[in-house]
Amino acid sequence: MDKSDWMPDSKSNDNPVNTPRDDAPSTRRRRGFACMDGALQRAISSKGGKAAHAKGKAHEFTAEEAREAGRKGGHSVSRNREHMARIGREGGKARGRAQQERKARAAAE
Repeated sequence: MDKSDWMPDSKSNDNPVNTPRDDAPSTRRRRGFACMDGALQRAISSKGGKAAHAKGKAHEFTAEEAREAGRKGGHSVSRNREHMARIGREGGKARGRAQQERKARAAAE
């Protein structure tokens, strides 16, 4: 893979970066990995992962480690009560819509 395949033209500014505060493009340019096509990023990342595993340097989670990470993540998210209430409402509304659709289909039959 040649560098020219993924390096942007230094004079172009066709990859503006959006700031988190608003949708107005900033004057900063995306560089390196950030300006690459997603498929190319995945291909490069895949090669790195395979190389790390081949060298024995990659970490593979055990089932216990994965459970612990999930528990920590869930605990962290659940501290935000507003977020939990919002996702609970969304789930309740989705369940209600599904139930109404089932009733409507049953009535139509």
